[in-house]
Order: sequence, then C-alpha cells, then structure tokens
Amino acid sequence: MAKKTSGTYVIGHINPDTDSIASAMGYAWLLQNQEEDPVIAARAGQLNPQTAWVLERLKLEPPVLLPDASPRFEHVAQRYNTTTPDRPLRDVWAIANRTGGIAPVVNEDGTPYGLVTVLSLFRFLKESVGAHPRREEMRIAEIMERPCSEACDTDVPRFAANNRIRDVVPRILHEERTEFWVVDDEGHYIGICRQRDALNPPRYRLILVDHNEVGQALGALDDADLIEVLDHHRLGNSPTRTPIRFTIDVVGSTCTLVSERINEAGLSAPPALAGLLLAGIMSDTLILASPTTTNRDREAAERLLRWAKVGDSPLAGETVQTFGEQVLQAGAGLASRTPDDIVQADFKVYESGGYKFGVSQVEVTNRSQVGEYMTALKQAMVKLRDTNGLDFTMLMVTDVVRRGSRLLLTNEIPALESLPYPRREDGTLNADGVVSRKMQLLPAILGALEG
Repeated sequence: MAKKTSGTYVIGHINPDTDSIASAMGYAWLLQNQEEDPVIAARAGQLNPQTAWVLERLKLEPPVLLPDASPRFEHVAQRYNTTTPDRPLRDVWAIANRTGGIAPVVNEDGTPYGLVTVLSLFRFLKESVGAHPRREEMRIAEIMERPCSEACDTDVPRFAANNRIRDVVPRILHEERTEFWVVDDEGHYIGICRQRDALNPPRYRLILVDHNEVGQALGALDDADLIEVLDHHRLGNSPTRTPIRFTIDVVGSTCTLVSERINEAGLSAPPALAGLLLAGIMSDTLILASPTTTNRDREAAERLLRWAKVGDSPLAGETVQTFGEQVLQAGAGLASRTPDDIVQADFKVYESGGYKFGVSQVEVTNRSQVGEYMTALKQAMVKLRDTNGLDFTMLMVTDVVRRGSRLLLTNEIPALESLPYPRREDGTLNADGVVSRKMQLLPAILGALEG
C-alpha cells in the first residue's frame, strides 16, 4: 500500500496579515497549476479584521488553519473495510485476509466496537475450542458463524485524527498492541493506525511566504521539510536539511512577487484571487505610499487590477486607489477590537543586541485614538511580553491618513533612548513619517540596540 503524504502547504507567518494570507493563496494556486501533486494554501493563525473583510468582499474561503507542522494521526490512518458486531466471523476473516491480519468492527452509529487482530483471534479460538466438550469435532464452519464481536479486542486505544502523533509516542511504545483506532471529533471511525507508521509518519512539505525567520513561523517547523521560501523581509532563516529554493526580494509586498511569477508563467489569476493579491499589496504598501514601495509593486497593482476586472468582476468600477482605501479602512481603528486582539494581530518577534523583543503594528485613521485606549493597550502589551518571555514589546500605532506613527513601550530600555523620535508628555514616542515597521522602524531599533 502506498505511503500517505502530509501534502505540500504554502503558509505565511503566525498572526497573519493580508499580504501573508493572499500570497499563500496566490502562490498555492500557481503551483497547483504547474505540478501534479496537491498544493494547499494554509494559515498559521487567526485572520485579522482586514483580511476577513477582504475575503468576504471577494467571496473567497480562507486557507486551512495549520497551527504547527507536526504530523497528525489523520496522515497515518488507513480506512480499512469494516463489519458490525453481529455479523459472522467469516466477514472478519475475509477482511483480515486483505489487510494483513486486522479487521475493524464498527457499531451502526459509526463508533468503534472492537478490533479483530491475529492475537485477539487466537485468544478467541483458544477459548472456544478449549471449552468445547468434544473439541476434536469442532468445525471451522461452526466457528465462522459465531458473532465477530466475540473475537474483538475492545480495549484498543483511540486517537483523534487531528491529534499530534509526537504527543503520544511514549504511550504507543508502551502499548502491547500495534494497531490503534483513529477517530474524528465525534468519536466516529476514521481508520486504523499501525505502530510502525506512527513512529515514522510522513512529513509536511512547507513553502514559507512573507517570512523566513523561525520565530515568526508556525510551530514544530523542524518536524517538516522546508522546500522553498518566498519573502521580502530581512534574512533570519533556519538551516535546512537540503538545498531549497530561496527568494528574498526588495519589494513592498510578497503578493508582488507572486503576481510576477504568475505573469512569467504566462497565466493570469482568477478575478477574485487577483483582487486578493491586490489587497495584499495595498495593505503592505499603504496604497503604494509606503517607503517600501517600488515600481514593481505599482506595476503589479495595475496588472492585478486588470486581471480582477475580467468577466463578472468583484472589483467592477474600482481603481487601485478606491479599493486600497477600502482595504485600509477595513483594518483601521481601535474601538472594534479588544486590546489583546490589537497587540497580537500583527505581532513579530526579533532578537538583537542581547534583547529578545516584539513589535506590534496597528493601523488607525487618527493617532489621537491612542490616548483613550493607552492604559488597556499597555496592559495587553505587558501580558504579551511576559507570555512570550520577552525583554520588551512595542506597539506601533500607524496613522494611514497622515502617514506617521505613535510608539508605545512596555518598559524603559536605556539603549532605545537614542531613537530619533521625540517623547510626548504621555510617554509615547512620536514617529512622524514612519509607517513601515520593516523599512523604517525596525532598522532604527536594531541600530539602537546594537550600539
């Protein structure tokens, strides 16, 4: 029987933004059109309000949630043929002859009853024949008509299909059995897992988009095979087992890189997907006004808008500017979200100068909103700092209208006193003209921490 694979997933960073989700979906679509094996778009966390709005606006389903790369039981389950407890043992015999000696016995409601194995069948025969007054006359035909429930092992452990295998390896090793049930969340039969397959499960094949640093990637990255990176951020990648395709390019959005590859392949994205890729560029470049914006981003935006307007277009009547304004407005503001959501939605962790720290970014249409929510935001930032074991966290509140930011810090860091941003009376830092965390704020922070 052919070994299962966990599949190839295209996935962005944890706390995904619109560029991360859009580039994963766009690149998965391109690769699926070029390769025979399935390529699946995934996300490493929950959608933020802006991305959720864009997907709904374009009537697209979000990518599958893949919180970590550790193999699950669903990847090693074989859905063998089944019978019911009241059926004769000959049914079990026929199944076991095809499965290598096991036969699942399942109740009418789909829940497992018991598993017939070589060992359980031997025990049943021993008890049945041994108890017969004239066992030398006991015929196989008589035994084969007995209910198969009598030959079942009813104590076989059950594992949920979406459970990580690594979490229960010690239990699997200490069990006398070598086959286990795999069930869904309601306890219904999914398949059978053999011990040898659980101890050597297939690995995910991962393509990372919009990030390359381990601290920003989904959990258990070492359990997967990383085969490609497509990004537009600084280098911070982990070592790989084998050479991989690795692309870091100086553009304002990963969606720009995806659109270029689609174009180079002689293809055009479907209208809704083109609109999604355009939204990713609009979000990351603040409607092509961020200092990270390049001519390639502008060209990609025009190309994607053209693709998005083919046929029954979801962006009929829109321009790059009007659609971009809608995208930014969907992600702006503090009132509609909890402080925890605000500081976690676009949060990234970095290390420099002996410090481990995190920087969150939230977009607003007026920086004066900060004062009303400052106390609650700082409390959420402190909790985020302590939960992640960081030295400090910073929140970058970016005004997408006036093109500037206010910076909130959880605690005073002497090295950051050299930052070129004046301090306000409320303790926040005023960063006029600073809208890009990647291109403007992060280099200033790294320079200050590294002296």
